[in-house]
Amino acid sequence: MQWGIKNRLSRIFNPETGRTVMLAVDHGYFLGPTRKLENPRDTITPLLPYADALMLTRGILRTCVDPEANIPVVLRVSGGTSIIGPSLADEGLTTSFEEAIRLNVSAVTLSIFVGTDYERETLLSLSELVNEGEKYGIPVLAVTAVGKELKKRDARFLSLCCRIAAELGAHYVKTYYCDEFEKVVEGCPVPVVIAGGPQLDTFKDTLQLAHDAISKGASGVDMGRNIWQADHPVAAIRAVRGIVQENMPVDEAFELFESLSNE
Repeated sequence: MQWGIKNRLSRIFNPETGRTVMLAVDHGYFLGPTRKLENPRDTITPLLPYADALMLTRGILRTCVDPEANIPVVLRVSGGTSIIGPSLADEGLTTSFEEAIRLNVSAVTLSIFVGTDYERETLLSLSELVNEGEKYGIPVLAVTAVGKELKKRDARFLSLCCRIAAELGAHYVKTYYCDEFEKVVEGCPVPVVIAGGPQLDTFKDTLQLAHDAISKGASGVDMGRNIWQADHPVAAIRAVRGIVQENMPVDEAFELFESLSNE
């Protein structure tokens, strides 16, 4: 792995722990102004001090994040579909590598849709990004998307997705937590971070999700709705950070969340 890629990955993953707390705010590229992300700047700004990296599109980066913000950017470069369209899987590349370089990003990311009619197109897009990333020293994150078919989130399917992404050269992979998650990690030779997915029933469920994933080998989390749709988003991200970066037990992290929520 070349120096530039290693250097950018070290901005995303804490070198002391090898883990990351990424904040995902790219949902608008297919969901539009979803709840509590209607004004992205208001949502993002208070959370930046507690995130290791920020995942978003170029439009929101330009308009809602100050250039002076010292936060590594993982730039969403795929899209072209919406939640009301026929298929979320029919994505293409939306942003050039030159644009990513101009925006001084630490990584680029796209979704792959294994097992769909658009499997080939999205996997070839991943390969194209990896080729460009290796040329310019910028890592690529592959997101193992399932679109509207959340029932697909089992170890056998996610292991397949993650391994294919790694085989094609992704530098790290974002996927879902599942039963027997350790098998997903064991079969993937690059770091795996977990998605939060739709908001869970309670925030303690979110903390349990993060704890279980880390304990079974995840290298971090990339959470959005379970943090910024929480009643107390800053308390939420600080509690998640306690689990990921400080190895807090769930109960201790939840106590931290409650304490910060009452300040």
